[in-house]
Amino acid sequence: MVRIGEWFEVARQGSVVRRGLGYAVVVGAVLISVNHGDAILAGDVSGGRAVKMVLTMMVPYVVSTLSSVGAMMKQEARDA
Repeated sequence: MVRIGEWFEVARQGSVVRRGLGYAVVVGAVLISVNHGDAILAGDVSGGRAVKMVLTMMVPYVVSTLSSVGAMMKQEARDA
């Protein structure tokens, strides 16, 4: 069983954060252009749409972090 404190300790490691941010920028930009590109080009970016765009950037960060932490903790368990 994974302890939540241990999970967050791994999630805050620099390598995990950097990887997540890299994926968030690349994948998030693609998702934003697909989902909101027409509105951006038309200059129709309301506050609500901007919030959705920020949330869109968070999705790949969360997915990358979950994957990285899971893999790192599994490896630690094997090595122990």
